Amino acid sequence: MTVTEDYKEYQDAGRIWGLVPQQRIRKIKFERPSRDLIERYLAIEDLTTSVSDVLDSLGVVGSVAASHMKPIATGHRVVGPAVTIRNIVERKTPTQGYADKEFIRMSTRDIYYLAEAGDVLVTDTGGDLDISNMGGQSCTVAQTRGLAGSIVYGAVRDANTIRKLGYPVWSAGITPLTGKFRIEAIEMNAPVQVWNMRVEPGDLIVADDSGVCCVPFEHIEYVINEVEEIVRNEAHMAELIIKDVPLDELRPLFRKRYES
Repeated sequence: MTVTEDYKEYQDAGRIWGLVPQQRIRKIKFERPSRDLIERYLAIEDLTTSVSDVLDSLGVVGSVAASHMKPIATGHRVVGPAVTIRNIVERKTPTQGYADKEFIRMSTRDIYYLAEAGDVLVTDTGGDLDISNMGGQSCTVAQTRGLAGSIVYGAVRDANTIRKLGYPVWSAGITPLTGKFRIEAIEMNAPVQVWNMRVEPGDLIVADDSGVCCVPFEHIEYVINEVEEIVRNEAHMAELIIKDVPLDELRPLFRKRYES
């Protein structure tokens, strides 16, 4: 089916908010990883660090440190397929936008109603740290729609409300400044950039207190297979270290993990 046909289907189902023009929506339906794969990722203790190692071995730029993308509240772990928004700045000043009673073009509500439960919203505003991409009300909608969390390459506001909601958000910054009349949602469900990392709709987003990773869709199963093998090997190594076995027994395991 085409995007136009999908749009009509979602419109008939009451899932089109209508704040973003149809031509700016690049995809509505796309393949997502199975719930079984997502649960396997969630079972990993050191989630992003393990995933990041395997992405390195594949030659994929797929990790952003929490130094650049901080969790609004620590302790959250999120795994889910990406849905995306790309924003750009408005041409008018916000004062003129208010005076002209302009239409607010920064809406995230459209993507929440196009998304499926368990999706992770990835928003790209070029890392702008001054303008808010989303706040407490937006996160309430996301949580109600069943999204797993949001990754914001830009700033958010209402940090206290977001923490109280318990909705997981990672962002480049926090600001009081509204995005109304300042930014416009120019494209949905198309490739976006988070720091130096490319994200496509359907890619697997993995996030915890260490940062954010993006596993390209075609590598999702391979990565978790490798991560699970690494975890098993490291658990065995830890057991041997605790038993204080001779170094000759540890060296082969070390080489396999770090020199292969």
